[in-house]
Formats: sequence, structure tokens, C-alpha cells
Amino acid sequence: MKRVAFLRSLLFTDPLIIIATIVFGAMSLVVSFFDPTRRKQNAMARAWARTLLAVSRVKVKVEGLEKIKEDGSYVFVSNHLSYMDTPVALANVPVQFRFLAKRGLFQIPFMGWHLARAGHIPVPRGDARAAVKTMTLAAQIVREQQISLLIFPEGGRSRKGEMRPFMEGAAYIAIRAGVPLVPVGLIGTREVLPYGSGTMRGGPVTMRIGDPILTGQATIRDRLHITELLRQRIIELVGESPLTSDAQQNLPAQDVSDH
Repeated sequence: MKRVAFLRSLLFTDPLIIIATIVFGAMSLVVSFFDPTRRKQNAMARAWARTLLAVSRVKVKVEGLEKIKEDGSYVFVSNHLSYMDTPVALANVPVQFRFLAKRGLFQIPFMGWHLARAGHIPVPRGDARAAVKTMTLAAQIVREQQISLLIFPEGGRSRKGEMRPFMEGAAYIAIRAGVPLVPVGLIGTREVLPYGSGTMRGGPVTMRIGDPILTGQATIRDRLHITELLRQRIIELVGESPLTSDAQQNLPAQDVSDH
């Protein structure tokens, strides 16, 4: 079965993914010169993501979508298991949002061109001062353009599937922008495309959207507690363990109110 999956990926899935990335990336680049709101680019990115899921034979079940509004502005925060996490979220969350992405992705032809022209935000590595400036810029973009962000706060994919500690950037941005944090739990993407593998295996994926965490009354000093609550919510969504009461009690009551 592994050999069949490898051959299918090598001869069929991977070439189609490359072609789709080139086609949609080129189209997005052209459209970007006539799309000041970037809504058309966002629609093309969503079409690209759906194409990837279709050719990879990935079927996504979404739970909790009714908890968000299509015209709302949020910071979505998800666990990170696979390179398929981004297409899964992009294809199934019906809001206009941007990514915080590794700077190296912006150097990839077609994909990098789309990321830059579509307004996604490169994240510097190893420079704390530059990182703070990036987060401040991200909060300003969310607040002024009334869009959403998708962030993977573990800082990279999980090698073995365990959830690693969260960095505080998502909470910082949401507090500065005054928008809710939305926990998102992804299940199954690691099986579809494991860490370090280039073989697409297909299969079911579940995306669970949790209750938004309001940040309107929070301050920057609350970001550590909010980050811990956020991690516990996502742990609960993916079924690793229940939400701990201690994490919730550490937050001011107004900061954990559900939207």
C-alpha cells in the first residue's frame, strides 16, 4: 500500500499540485494589479487550496463553523501537524484572512509572488526586535483592514504529533488589534502528509473551530495567560485532554468570555 501511495503521489498528485500552484500563482499575480481589496486574490487562494485537497483525495469535515461570522475579523490559531494544514484552513474558513509565513516561503517562485502581492506577512527568524515590529504591523493590518489572520503558534510543524508550547505572538496581535482569538484544532493532516514526507496519502481530516476568546478588555500583560488558555482549548478540540480549570482561572473573567 505504501508503494502504491508513493507512485500515485509521484506520478499524479505531486505534478498536479505543482501545476495548480503555478497556474493559480500566476493568475493571482496578474489579478493583484487590479484588485486593491485583495478579495479576488483571496478567492483564488481558496480555489487553489480546494484544488490541492481534491487532487490529494483529502476530505475535510468542519465542525463549529457557525461560531464565526463571514464578515468578522479574528486571529485564528491552530495546531500545526503538516504542510496540508494551511490548505485545509484556507479552503474551509469563509473569511478574508492573511498568514504569518516564514520569510523563506516568499522566495519560492509563484507561491512567494502570490504571498507578497496578496499581503501576507513574512516572519523574521532570530531577531526579537524585528519580530515585535512584525506583530505590531500585523495587528495594525487586522485592525485597519478588518481582516483575519491565521497563525500556527508552535513555530513549526510537530515532528511526532504532540502539541508543543505556544509562542505569545497570536495573543499579542489579537490584543493589539482588539479582535477575538479563535482556537482551531486539526486532526488527520499528519496522516495525510507526514512530517518529512513528500508522499500524499489522502484520507479524512477534521477541522474543529472552538469558541472565540474575546480580548477587548485584555492588556498586553495578559498575553501569557491568554496563550495558555488558547493552547488548552486547542488540546481539548483535538481530544488530547480536557480544558484545565487552572488555566481558565488565571485569566480575568472578561477576557475568557465566549463570543
